[in-house]
Amino acid sequence: MDLSEMQTRVAELEQQISALPVGSVTKKNVRGKEYFYHRWTENKKRREKYIPADELENFRAQIERRKELEQELKALKKQLPKAKSANPSAFTTNVRTGEALRSFAASVRGYRRRECFRQLHDFVYGELQDKVFILYGLRRTGKTTMIRQIFAEMNDAELAKAAFIQIAAKDTLADVNRDLKALEAQGFRYVFLDEVTLMEDFIEGAALFSDVFAACGMKIVLSGTDSLGFLFTEDEQLYDRCILLHTTFIPYREFESVLGVHGIDEYIRYGGTMSLGGVHYNETSTFASKESTDEYVDTAIARNIQHSLRCYQYEGHFRHLRDLYEKGELTSAINRVVEDINHRFTLEVLSQDWKSHDLGISASNLRRDRKNPTDILDRIDLALVTDSLRKLLEIRNRAEQTVALDDVHAAEIKEYLDLLDLTREIDVLHLPDVSTKSERTVIAQPGLRYAQADALIRSLLLDETFSALSLAERTAVQQRILTEIKGRMLEDIVLLETKLANPKKQVFVLQFPVGEFDMVVFDPEAGSCWVFEIKHSEEAVPQQYRHLIDEQKCAQTEHRYGPITGKFVLYRGESQVVEGIQYQNVEEYLNALTL
Repeated sequence: MDLSEMQTRVAELEQQISALPVGSVTKKNVRGKEYFYHRWTENKKRREKYIPADELENFRAQIERRKELEQELKALKKQLPKAKSANPSAFTTNVRTGEALRSFAASVRGYRRRECFRQLHDFVYGELQDKVFILYGLRRTGKTTMIRQIFAEMNDAELAKAAFIQIAAKDTLADVNRDLKALEAQGFRYVFLDEVTLMEDFIEGAALFSDVFAACGMKIVLSGTDSLGFLFTEDEQLYDRCILLHTTFIPYREFESVLGVHGIDEYIRYGGTMSLGGVHYNETSTFASKESTDEYVDTAIARNIQHSLRCYQYEGHFRHLRDLYEKGELTSAINRVVEDINHRFTLEVLSQDWKSHDLGISASNLRRDRKNPTDILDRIDLALVTDSLRKLLEIRNRAEQTVALDDVHAAEIKEYLDLLDLTREIDVLHLPDVSTKSERTVIAQPGLRYAQADALIRSLLLDETFSALSLAERTAVQQRILTEIKGRMLEDIVLLETKLANPKKQVFVLQFPVGEFDMVVFDPEAGSCWVFEIKHSEEAVPQQYRHLIDEQKCAQTEHRYGPITGKFVLYRGESQVVEGIQYQNVEEYLNALTL
């Protein structure tokens, strides 16, 4: 077998092995019966999964087959020459090749892959085309990790033809062009360029990557956090010559499957980035504190937008924001808009009437608490407290507006937040008044919203307005309000993910003069709809589905949107049927969605 044949066989073996289960089969005796489990190690933790009896024989065969192929692969690799790194001094920019890429990829081998990884993989290993692949999104959403995962799965022959270029602000397009020519002359085929939008002249010559190097047979992948920059470039320089993959939105299903974290409350508190302490990627969660959240908004969002607008200022993207930019106030204005969106959300939650049945459950639970029983919620006038909080927030919002923002400024900033996939709009429709329509702004990174809301409630409760409340009372009020915030955030998460998973259907909130359906999924083709209530509770109580069985509300809905073919309550408890209403666990529901 010559070198080329060995390299081909190595690639075949690696592909076959990746499709087979890792680990071993173990047996347990429980009350005299034998049960078999798949056992493997993941992220330094032992995992087990039950193997049904009818699958046992086939599963064992797969395990044995993997071992055989791994032995063959090990023997073959010993015969292959090691990949050599190119001479770094031969390049102007920071270029990594050969064994340097092995080291670069080593730490991510155990990481699970994001679902969008398949698109990157298919481009790299698919047929040649005169296009570049653009991997973009906000910071800490897994872009560089996916590139490293590509390197990790390359065989020696492929790795010998791969290069990674880390762009710095000092680099120019001429520098990159020179290094790409050098790589092309040496037979390099796969080139990944990270943070390309740091180059001041990227916009002017971006077509170089597709028209010259991709057209000559190179697979070019561009990545970076400057999302707007890529969108501007795609619109102006790389029109129809690029494939865009946006990484910013991370649904619950991926949060659970990639990070290995279970529970919708964890997603509400920390969801939005591929960072969670002790699990994968970064050491601490991005949204673990007010400080880290503010830093993320400032660097990953506000400065991102400002950098893009500055680099492409001659294309007219500044519009009415130029005056803020020239005064050095644009970054703080963008921060202000993000914060204001979340403050408005908090204000809306505070302004809602407390639901007596929910409040009753909370008060009862606090009284029955085994460790620290209390009747605080019985003694506190929560409606009065929250009304005071609402008024205080309105006053504080006005006082903190250090940057004068008119409606046109805020609207343009909001457009750029939409382009970054940070914000999305959910329709709120009304019956019987079909002419009334409003929108609900959803933050695609829930951890960002929760961190800002939590910090806000904490600071408001420390105001002298609430000095009569003891620490225990303030804590009880805070937790009660945060539960309400979690409930409303859960609604938004379900609405957003359902909307993205059903592009051919209409997903909206439906309000009546009294009450609402938390979510309606209308299928125009079938001429029918599903109606949902979404509750943060783990308990099933009749009050939760009172609107779903309201004859008038259902009749009005069916008149407008066709027959109601399903009535559901999504909540945190076990899936069951109650009085003909489908109760479904919300985590199971979100995991079943295909986005």
